[in-house]
Amino acid sequence: MRIQILVVPDCPHHKYAAERLRRVLEDIGSSTTIATRIITDQAEAERIGFIGSPTILIDGRDPFPEPGRPAGLAWRRYQTPDGPAGFPSRDQLHRALTGIPPC
Repeated sequence: MRIQILVVPDCPHHKYAAERLRRVLEDIGSSTTIATRIITDQAEAERIGFIGSPTILIDGRDPFPEPGRPAGLAWRRYQTPDGPAGFPSRDQLHRALTGIPPC
């Protein structure tokens, strides 16, 4: 499995998203490393379809797609069970990584 977090410079949610992702990877017994890619300009954002920071890619795929959202250098909001947040919930990440909710 390949995991990448795409972020804009100074994203306030990057470290929290990365930490939550690390914890879920530990919970499922995965030693997968997380790579970070910094997106610095609009042209790059449009070229790769970057819709906001942080964006988590699992094997090159965004498990939390937002069809119709334009590409751009912005902060991202995730719809979680507790309302909008700057990164996915633990359960959402677990499901994205395994396909099943945690016990």
